[in-house]
Amino acid sequence: MPALTPEMLIEAYRQGIFPMADSYGRRTIRWYAPDPRAVLPLDTFHVPKNVGKLYRQNRFELTTDRAFGDVIRACSDREETWISSAIIEAYTTMHRLGMAHSVECWLNGVLAGGLYGVHLGGVFFGESMFHRARDASKIALVHLVDRLRAGGFTLLDIQMVTPTTLQFGAVEIPRREYLTRLSAALHVRAVWPPDSATGSEA
Repeated sequence: MPALTPEMLIEAYRQGIFPMADSYGRRTIRWYAPDPRAVLPLDTFHVPKNVGKLYRQNRFELTTDRAFGDVIRACSDREETWISSAIIEAYTTMHRLGMAHSVECWLNGVLAGGLYGVHLGGVFFGESMFHRARDASKIALVHLVDRLRAGGFTLLDIQMVTPTTLQFGAVEIPRREYLTRLSAALHVRAVWPPDSATGSEA
C-alpha cells in the first residue's frame, strides 16, 4: 500500500473519510466514513460538574503542541490499537506542517494525558486521547474546546461516540448532514490560538 502522505490525508478528511490501521505494526490501513457520524457541538458542549471543578483548580498544567510525538505514541500504547507506525509517521508529518495539533496534560512535570487531531479550516478532527492520571484526558478535552472556541472553529468531529464523549454532549448525525456541516466549516478561517488566548472558565 502507498505510504500515507499529507496530501492523501487532507483529501480524505475533506471528504469525511479517515484512516485506521488493523493493529500496531501491521501494514493494512482501511478507510472509514461512519454513518451516522459523531460530533461534539461547540455551542452546547457540556462539562460535567466534577470535571469543571477540577479544571478550574489548575491541578494539571495544560500545553499544546509541546509533545505531539509523545501524545500520539501514548494513544497507541494499548493492547488493541488502530494507530500503527505508519499512522504515527504520517500524523507527525502533518504536525510539522502545522495541520495536526496536540493538547498535553501534565501532572508534576509528567505527561498524564492528552489528545491529538487534525485542523483544516474551521474543523478539528479529533483522533484519539489517553490518560495516565484520572480525568486527565477529560481535562485535555475541555482545554481543547476552550481553544477551538477562541480560534473561531465551528465543527469538532469525533468520528464515533464513546462513553467519555457522551458525558460532554456528543451526538450522532446522518452522514449527509455531516458532509453539509463539513463543507461549510472547511471554508471558515479558524486559527489555532496560543495558550494565553484561552482561559479556564469551564
